[in-house]
Amino acid sequence: MTQTLRDTFVGFVVAGLALTAFLVLGGGSYEQAPIGIADPGTFVGWTLPFSKLLSDICAVLVIGFLVAAAFLLPSDEAEVKGLSVEAVRLASRWATAWAVVSVVYFFLKTSGDIWGVPLNELTWASVSGFAGTSEGRAILIQAVAAAAIAIATRLTLSVRSVAAVLGGALATLGPIALTGHSAGSGSHDLATTSLLLHLVGVTLWVGGLAALGWVAMRGSKRLDAAVSRYSTLAVWAFVIVGASGAVNAAVRLRSFADVFGTAYGLLVIGKIVALVVLGVFGYRQRRRIIASGGGFLRLAVTEVFVMAAAMGLAVALSRTPTPVGDDVLQTPVEELLGGPLPAAPTVLRLLWGWSGNGVGLAVVALGTAFYLRGVWAMHRRGDSWPVGRTLSWLAAMVVIAWATFGGLGEYSHVLFSAHMASHMLLSMVAPIFLALGAPMTLALRTLPGPRQRGEVSPRAMLLGFLNSRFARVVTHPVVGPVMFVGSLYGLYFTGIFETLMGSHWGHAVMELHFLAVGTLFYYVLIGIDPSPRNLQPIARFGMLLVTVPFHAFFAIAVMSSNTVFALDYWKSLDRPYRTDLLADQYLGGGMAWAMGEIPLVLVMIAILFQWFRSDSREAKRFDRAEDRSEDAALEAYNARLRDLAAHGKRRDPNQ
Repeated sequence: MTQTLRDTFVGFVVAGLALTAFLVLGGGSYEQAPIGIADPGTFVGWTLPFSKLLSDICAVLVIGFLVAAAFLLPSDEAEVKGLSVEAVRLASRWATAWAVVSVVYFFLKTSGDIWGVPLNELTWASVSGFAGTSEGRAILIQAVAAAAIAIATRLTLSVRSVAAVLGGALATLGPIALTGHSAGSGSHDLATTSLLLHLVGVTLWVGGLAALGWVAMRGSKRLDAAVSRYSTLAVWAFVIVGASGAVNAAVRLRSFADVFGTAYGLLVIGKIVALVVLGVFGYRQRRRIIASGGGFLRLAVTEVFVMAAAMGLAVALSRTPTPVGDDVLQTPVEELLGGPLPAAPTVLRLLWGWSGNGVGLAVVALGTAFYLRGVWAMHRRGDSWPVGRTLSWLAAMVVIAWATFGGLGEYSHVLFSAHMASHMLLSMVAPIFLALGAPMTLALRTLPGPRQRGEVSPRAMLLGFLNSRFARVVTHPVVGPVMFVGSLYGLYFTGIFETLMGSHWGHAVMELHFLAVGTLFYYVLIGIDPSPRNLQPIARFGMLLVTVPFHAFFAIAVMSSNTVFALDYWKSLDRPYRTDLLADQYLGGGMAWAMGEIPLVLVMIAILFQWFRSDSREAKRFDRAEDRSEDAALEAYNARLRDLAAHGKRRDPNQ
């Protein structure tokens, strides 16, 4: 048995033993049900958590090998080569295993947790019934996506394609994270979003280290460069795992007493201890290894074994009853909102309220952290970065925070007027500050460049995306306004709005859509960042002239409408304040007009000023050129006029 196979086997054993021990300690292990109660049997009861653990390990290894091939191992060509090719092939094999195990997990879940019957007693009705639920669909989607990853990694070896497949693999973690155990408790958005970020951080951290351990076993000369880049990735993953884990645990614990007074709380403490030990130990030791140039393999294998035990603990934690049970949401309104209906709005509540919006928190936290890290990187190497751009970016984060998880965000779920105000802030105000922050310029200056000649680095990938055909299409002067204004009519004057308002992720989709469309529009319009299309001020002014009247007409249409948008949704809330739905909708239309037109007019004035300055600079440039040529162009023009006056327009200019 080779060292690789032996260490892989030991890692599985460590994870399995940890899972067994923590299932027993936490009370999540299988116990035979009393007579008369549905019981899937010992085999299903114990195989179910182990299949979940195996699925998680497969996902970690798929993502780890793809990270190593696309980003960690240096390459001087557009396609991966050498050991990176083997890493992609290993990712394909583990993706196949991931797909198969996901299917097995689906049937075990159906048998054990859903119907409580042995596998041989499952019927087509019971299987199809679970497949029709959100959790069942999520597991099957994961299986199909894993199979697609297995196929894709067999068809391409391009560095950019491997990076794209890696993005697909990370997205495959989403369906299960957004359903099931996390989705059933209170603070739905916080629980599901934090779990998704937690899974992404863990898979990048653990998978990257496991892949590097494999690289070290193969004796690759590219190990030192890979370890250096992985260290940066590991620090970010550690922060994301710690922060998201703390949020996710806080959602499930009723009070501080639950931390030490429940089995779930004790397992959380164990996970925190493991995280801290791994983070401190890994950071200090890896710095020592990079400095001395040796001993990485021994440390990597040890860390992977500890991480395997932590993964077993995590699966056991997911099957341990939480102090905050799945029945915390008592009424239909609480199920719809993810919590109780807020009290009547006041100025203070709108300014300082709080909503557990996980998507908004993620956008603000990650956006602030990444941007400030880039600014710090510029400062550390002695380069300047305009303070105004940083302040503009932070102002955008404040606006997004208030519109999503602040007081306005809390009431955007229960009042159309608050929803429209949040919409306008996300699509019309925050994107202006985002564009003025020049994030693309900062990223191009601070992302890792090539470590050797010809390498496709993260900076090169971003630059390639900005120059891609897709980027040229979406930055066309017509596309932005059409998406910006067209989505208003398509959302509110169809049934899409009511459908999205009826689910937690519908709200998240709308918020992300508003922010993305507005950012694209102002990215092209303001034009500070590099773009595939360098529009002149007159073209940008034309974009605004087209956009302003259509946006104003939308606001007027909302104000004058006698039909309440999403009527059934608002009636289901049965709120005791602002019961005149049409009056609230009229107020929302007025907000759309005021908060939409004012920013557009201000940007129009700014573009006119840029246009004037551009003409002034062009005139000065022409004057300088004429001074250098002693007015040659003017003399040629005057000579042409004299010739026309003397001979008429019919004279052959070649004579």
